[in-house]
Amino acid sequence: MQSTRSMLRGTRIAGTASAAAAALCLLAGGGTAYAYWATAGAGSGAAAAATMNAVTVDAFVAGDSNRTSLVPGGTADVILRTSNPNAFAVQLYAVVSTGPVTADAAHAGCTTMGVSFTAPAAPLAPAIIIPANSSLLVTLPGAASMSTDSQSACQGATFKVPVTVEARR
Repeated sequence: MQSTRSMLRGTRIAGTASAAAAALCLLAGGGTAYAYWATAGAGSGAAAAATMNAVTVDAFVAGDSNRTSLVPGGTADVILRTSNPNAFAVQLYAVVSTGPVTADAAHAGCTTMGVSFTAPAAPLAPAIIIPANSSLLVTLPGAASMSTDSQSACQGATFKVPVTVEARR
């Protein structure tokens, strides 16, 4: 019987040790859970977005040669002279007409010019990047057209095309 009692005592000690270990794990886990849910904190931060200066543009109908001159019933390229005053490069995303095309002051008799501008689809493809603090000439192929109703007084005129550009960083 002595040996049975020894075995029972060993089982009780092992059972008690197991129960103590389980209780310790439960308390430690509960403490961790409590710490997780009871933890509080505070913080602050600040951020500022860089401002982008306006990209400027002047648009003219190309006319440096007979091939690029605008004639009644024809089309010609539009040249954009863009300027990026920012310290970072920008992408020229879109070009939009903002009013009627006008002839230069030397051609005041050109009142019925029949010149129109067709803006390219946005986004411009291929992408046009204007480097930081620089200017860039951009050609829009065939974007100007002249109807056959144009007056003779429009011959040799330089046409200004009012546009706005959308530039993105």
